[in-house]
Amino acid sequence: MNITEILLDKKLSKLGDSYVNFIYSLALSKKLKEPIGKSVKTTILAEALKRAGLRKLLPKRIGKHDQADSAEALIVYAWLNKMLGMDECVEVLEKSIGEPVEAFTNLLLDIVEKSSGRFKEKV
Repeated sequence: MNITEILLDKKLSKLGDSYVNFIYSLALSKKLKEPIGKSVKTTILAEALKRAGLRKLLPKRIGKHDQADSAEALIVYAWLNKMLGMDECVEVLEKSIGEPVEAFTNLLLDIVEKSSGRFKEKV
């Protein structure tokens, strides 16, 4: 599977939606030292995807919702393929939790870095 196929995989994005909300909630809970359940906004993930340089791998006419789905797909793909464990994801998010776009940009960049050589396309 190449990175563009991963980014556009609807089954991965469905699982990724739950996974991303879970790791984000864990990071918030750890930082605030109390249980928090939070959903990540589409705009945050779409902007993080853009800042991580991954937007260019998607079709030109793709909306923010689909861009967010792509970020979710890649994040859960990395976890499923043991590129970045759940604890590592939470740790990366926790470092910049006050700036969610930055936190998810950093997470996506970590995934790209750890995946070097696995994908045919250059990111």
